[in-house]
Amino acid sequence: MTQQNPNETVAQRIATILRRHDVEFIFGQSLPSAVILAAEAIGIRQIAYRQENMGGAMADGYARLSGKVAVVAAQNGPAATLLVPPLAEALKASVPIVALVQDVERDQMDRNAFQDLDQIALFQSCTKWVRRVTVPERIDDYVDAAFTAASSGRAGPAALLLPADLLRAEARSPAVVRSKNLGHWPLDRVRPSDKALAEVASLIAAARAPIIIAGGGVHCGGAAAELAALQQEACLPILTTNMGKGAVDEFHPLSAGVLGSLVGPRSLGRYSSALVGSADLVILIGTRTNQNGTDNWRQIPSSATVVHIDVDPVEIGRNYEAIRLVGDARETLATLRAALTRVDLARRHGDRARLEECIHQNWKRFELDRHDVVTSRSRPIRPERIMAELQDLLTGDVTVVADASYSSMWVLGQLRARASGMRFITPRGLAGLGWGVPLAIGAKVARPDKPVIAIVGDGGFAHSWAELETMMRMRLPLAIVVLNNGILGFQRDAETVKFGNFTSACHFAEVDHAKLAEACGCPAVRVEDPSELAYHLQRGMDQGPLLIEVMTDPAAHPPLSLFAKMDEAA
Repeated sequence: MTQQNPNETVAQRIATILRRHDVEFIFGQSLPSAVILAAEAIGIRQIAYRQENMGGAMADGYARLSGKVAVVAAQNGPAATLLVPPLAEALKASVPIVALVQDVERDQMDRNAFQDLDQIALFQSCTKWVRRVTVPERIDDYVDAAFTAASSGRAGPAALLLPADLLRAEARSPAVVRSKNLGHWPLDRVRPSDKALAEVASLIAAARAPIIIAGGGVHCGGAAAELAALQQEACLPILTTNMGKGAVDEFHPLSAGVLGSLVGPRSLGRYSSALVGSADLVILIGTRTNQNGTDNWRQIPSSATVVHIDVDPVEIGRNYEAIRLVGDARETLATLRAALTRVDLARRHGDRARLEECIHQNWKRFELDRHDVVTSRSRPIRPERIMAELQDLLTGDVTVVADASYSSMWVLGQLRARASGMRFITPRGLAGLGWGVPLAIGAKVARPDKPVIAIVGDGGFAHSWAELETMMRMRLPLAIVVLNNGILGFQRDAETVKFGNFTSACHFAEVDHAKLAEACGCPAVRVEDPSELAYHLQRGMDQGPLLIEVMTDPAAHPPLSLFAKMDEAA
């Protein structure tokens, strides 16, 4: 239980409450200054970003990896508006963040005060919950409510608006003394009824060709171990969505990799999509069944029975009518495993050898299809060659972070998870370009003793160059790989497919990213020879910080369904 100091300010009280919720870091820019000063005075460290939108993305990466609710802070006005994109990403991706945003003084509201804006309206579309505190004695209630909103149910961001004069005011004794730690997520563990789980267990036992599609909710719920056990015990083949990558060990003989829209030539999905197409029972776990995760909602056959496990009841049945299992992924899978012990799984075990051989052949055909590019010695360097060199260095402890667009697709489609629960962090909620570096910074803050490597394109990296200074100042030894192809690849290719031409914004002037890094004090190297990749990747992971600028082939693109006809005609 925290004790009330009769002389403390509201800002100091907020810092005390944050410590109660196990907050160790605030991603901030020294604003609201009263809160940051109070927090630093009691040992909460500020990770001082350079750009407000990058700070929100850092908080996102931290929350995804740490299992804690992340805290980001910002000034009113422009800083607040720049929090909208990363909070919108967190809302879509189910990531808990509490944003502490300064507001104008209470008696200055609606008078055109400096940097005044309707911040309630600003944050309503990109958070689960937004409130303004107006009375000192309610500060404990509101901070706890923000953490509860962020970490309960389907996790997401919450915004707390703090008038500047309120922060300087004396904190008054609350009516109710609060003592709970609400800083870890998921806050609640709920599961479906035994009857509903027994019904699904019977369906699994009787199905001819059941499959699982695992989404990001497996990671959010900390359910990877339960999913791995279910895969083994019930002999179920598992594919993952983009955000679900790493939910299972992709070297397990029943793991069929990422599917989604990665189904073009030289893709694993070109072969593994048949598993979905022939399924009579599809079990969805923690997935929004979004456009990219289902290749424009085409992959799940209408003839299949769909079971959907999700903590958000609204997502179940959104795009596919489903048997509803509303609950936390970990608890639901644990109790489903118990229900499966009461049914006969002979049919599942009898089909295991055939399934394993089918999946093995899919991986084998994929490796044969891409052999020429993963072993290519060409210059500029093929991205598949970079991924192949990185694959050899991966362990289950490595966190791979990717920027949006092609960087994500290379990582998700070319790398193979080496352990159940391995983390691949990508901005797939809204796919904001430029968030790879700040996501990686947040991930490194969360796991400072584990390797973190970021894969970013030159287009996305241009959004976040300034955070190299943050990385060096905060002494966060990241390895950053910049895929420099001098072009906005997805924009060029998508415009070409749709319109037969592309706009003038796609090409860049030449930029020496290694020199940019060195100007920030970060060691850097430019790689043009593919034979040098392995050395520098190993060096970056062992001895970071290091920026590795790789001159990559501008003609290369991931095997997305959007480009399949164009690639097949080439």
